[in-house]
Amino acid sequence: MTDNRKRVLFVCIGNSCRSQMAEGFARSYGADVMIPASAGLAPAMGIASDTKRAMLERNIDVRDHFPKTIRQLGRARFDLAINMSGEKLPADAAESILEWEIPDPIRFSYERHCEIRDEIERNVMSLILELRRQQRAPL
Repeated sequence: MTDNRKRVLFVCIGNSCRSQMAEGFARSYGADVMIPASAGLAPAMGIASDTKRAMLERNIDVRDHFPKTIRQLGRARFDLAINMSGEKLPADAAESILEWEIPDPIRFSYERHCEIRDEIERNVMSLILELRRQQRAPL
């Protein structure tokens, strides 16, 4: 049986908040349709403590994750890149690039951080549902 899961890359600036949250949700909820990864354009030193805390509230542990660049992912090929950075991604980042306009929660209050987490969760769930629909669609 062939693995028809999509390789999805979530990208933000620091790979400390948004892309880490998206990867965490994707791994937890969508492993049947995607193989997720995350990266940052200018990776931070670590995952933001509010991100770790907010994700634990959803029973998703990202404490062992770490910020990385797209280059650090090696020769991995991605079917789709979800760009939350607000910057232009390299054309070869993935076969297709989808833009999500989501504010960077790094300097916001914890409450706002959680609101952004919830927005990312909704977006990831929509993506998962779309990928499931595509998998079931007749050829």
